Amino acid sequence: MDNKNAAVSMRKITKTFGQDVIANKDVDLDIYKGEILSLLGENGSGKTTLMNMLSGIYYPDSGEIFIDSKPVSIRSPKDAYDLGIGMVHQHFKLVDVLSAAENIVLGLPGKLDIKKATLKIREICDKYGFDVDPEKKVYNMSVSEKQTVEIVKVLYRGADILILDEPTAVLTPQETQKLFEVMRNMKKDGKALVIITHKLNEVQEISDKVAVLRQGAYVGTLITKDTNPQEMTDMMVGHKVELNIERPEPVDPKLRIRVSGLNVVNEEGIKKVNDASFEIYSGEILGIAGISGCGQKELLESIAGLQKVESGSIKYFDDDGNETELVGMDPLKIKELGVALSFVPEDRLGMGLVGNMDISGNMMLRSFREGHGLFTDRKKPQNTAEKIVKLLHVETPGIETPVRRLSGGNVQKVLVGREISNRPKVLMTAYVVRGLDINSSYTIYELINLQKQAGAAVIFVGEDLDVLLQISDRVMVLCDGCVNGILDGRSAQKGEVGLRMTSLDAGKGEDR
Repeated sequence: MDNKNAAVSMRKITKTFGQDVIANKDVDLDIYKGEILSLLGENGSGKTTLMNMLSGIYYPDSGEIFIDSKPVSIRSPKDAYDLGIGMVHQHFKLVDVLSAAENIVLGLPGKLDIKKATLKIREICDKYGFDVDPEKKVYNMSVSEKQTVEIVKVLYRGADILILDEPTAVLTPQETQKLFEVMRNMKKDGKALVIITHKLNEVQEISDKVAVLRQGAYVGTLITKDTNPQEMTDMMVGHKVELNIERPEPVDPKLRIRVSGLNVVNEEGIKKVNDASFEIYSGEILGIAGISGCGQKELLESIAGLQKVESGSIKYFDDDGNETELVGMDPLKIKELGVALSFVPEDRLGMGLVGNMDISGNMMLRSFREGHGLFTDRKKPQNTAEKIVKLLHVETPGIETPVRRLSGGNVQKVLVGREISNRPKVLMTAYVVRGLDINSSYTIYELINLQKQAGAAVIFVGEDLDVLLQISDRVMVLCDGCVNGILDGRSAQKGEVGLRMTSLDAGKGEDR
């Protein structure tokens, strides 16, 4: 590996945790100014750990780091900042009650001059194309605004080498494009950028080179324009990975959910679901296609009893055809009927997982209600935890490991695995592979398909339209909260679905 003119050269970097977990082993990596490098690898392959060593969060057990060909020792984030290195993490490190400007200058030495700082922040924003109000409080910001503050914070401190860890995981497509434009502007200015991501289409769009890690070791670097998703996937996993979902016609399908004239208005008074009507049957996957924010979240949450319904009906049908009205019912009662919602949120630890509790304990949070107390039947949660770790290849020293010590992707596997393991009658999934590598994603798609084959009625909301069409028996298109057609998943065309997602005139609500 030629490191001439490299802004960063990492040589033989090794990092272990305890006696069992080798996060990185003898990794060589070069990062160049004026380039965007994508760092790829499966969940738990050591990407974030490697970058945490460059940004001063961890210190390598062995190996050397060179900045502009000079050996350096990075023992703290301050050391990294002094060397021009800044990292924006998945979980933002902002103080909610402070403004953007106050967060950006927080912790810097010297007397605070907020007016002078605000002027400098505006200069940085104008230079690279950021859109942030320095005076706005963090608690009033969207996720993309908070991310912008984090990026401006490292630029304010003089970073020339920027590391972005899963920066698009919770952004809308429009916000992602805006971020990419900013990244291109930083690249033109000579910055060196590293983006950790699992989204191969984004890798192809934004990066110049792709470095691949597998099981903590460096596999190789590719020129992005000369490679393709299949080659990148094969390098990450070590073997060919394909999604082969069988879609036989369901045997003796039973009506499970009937939604009629559903209207949902959010807290801001905006109608998110507009007169929606549809049915879902056992033994099928109903995919929901729509641009981000078109009502998918509110629709699923209303079925689960987590979202107030303005008007309309949601009926659940049991095996004997007896109906139960879900509108107004307690969410726990709905769950007892067998209706489960697995929604991967912006904060993976904020959706029913306790960070300080181990994997087995987090399984118990779902099962203890079946008994009379928290200490009832520990064996079942332990068995479930062991099965999930094995089936989804959760990278962990053991099921006694606190969830907060797992990588973001492995936290997600625990979250999704727990919901699927309960074998619900109705399984609603939204963004279940957000932030996961392709191998883990395909495993979860196959698990969802197995739930369907076992008789569950599955509602599937995903970001990848190609996968949605490949996994769904029927595809319901949402546009501005309206049902804009229900299409056969086997024959639906991507172009037609995309058109219906953006124009009500394209569908006029017919059901096919």
